[in-house]
Amino acid sequence: MSGGTPSAKTVVTMASPLCVLLLWHGLTAARVFPPEVLVSPQAVLAAFDSLIRTGELARHLGESLQRLLWGFGIGSGSGLLFGLAMALSVTFSRLFDPLFQALRQVPVLAFIPLLILVFGIDEVFKIVIIAKAAFFPTALSTLDGVRGVPKAWFEVARIYRTPLPALVWRVLIPATVPAVLSGVRLSLTRAWLVLVAAELIVADSGIGQMMEMGRQMFRLDVVMVGVIVAGVIGFALDRGFVLLQARMQRWRPPATGAAA
Repeated sequence: MSGGTPSAKTVVTMASPLCVLLLWHGLTAARVFPPEVLVSPQAVLAAFDSLIRTGELARHLGESLQRLLWGFGIGSGSGLLFGLAMALSVTFSRLFDPLFQALRQVPVLAFIPLLILVFGIDEVFKIVIIAKAAFFPTALSTLDGVRGVPKAWFEVARIYRTPLPALVWRVLIPATVPAVLSGVRLSLTRAWLVLVAAELIVADSGIGQMMEMGRQMFRLDVVMVGVIVAGVIGFALDRGFVLLQARMQRWRPPATGAAA
C-alpha cells in the first residue's frame, strides 16, 4: 500500500501539532482560562525569542545535552557489557541476576534521595542518575538478545574452535543487533526524561532548571518554552536514533560463516 506523496505525508504529520496549536490559541483568545494558568502561544513565542537572544536557552540546553551525553554513554556502555556477561557466564548470572531483576523494578527517581546523600547535588549526581536510567534497558535487551541466539550456533562454533573475537563478531553481533538497538533506544528516551526530571528537582542549570525557575517566578511562558523544547529535543533524539538503527540493521555481517 502506498504511503502517499511526500507533501501528503508532511500534511498528515503536521496535522496533530497544528490542531493542538489552534486549540491552544482558541482557548487563550476566548479566555477560557486566566493568563496565570494558560499563557498564549504569542507570549510563549516572545519568551522563546528573548531566551534565544540572551543566550540563556542555548546555555541551559548545552548543559542538559552534555549531561545526557556522559550519563547515557556510561549507562548504556556498562549495560551492554553487563548484559553480555550475564548471558555468557552462568556463574556471573547466578551472582547478579536476582539483584539485577530487583533493582530494575525500582523507579529511577526513587534513588534520588540516596544518590544526593552519596554524591551531593553536583554534576556527578546528575550523570549517575542518567546512567542508572540508561543502564537497565540496555542490559536487559543485551541479555535477552544473546540468550535468544540458538544454542546450535554456539555448539557449531565450539566444534570448529571458533575464537571468541570471531564468535562475537560473526555470531553475536549479527544475531543481537535488533534487540540491543531497541534497548539502547529505550535507554536514550528514559535518560532524557530522567535528566529533565532531575534538573527540575536539583540543578543550577539545564532545561529542567530553567522550567523550575520560570515556575518560581510565575513565568509560565518560560515554563512552556521549556516543555516544548524538551519535547522537541526528545523527539529529535528518538527519530535520529531510529534512522541510525535502520542504517545499522542494514549493515549486518553474515552469520553463516561463523563456524568456518
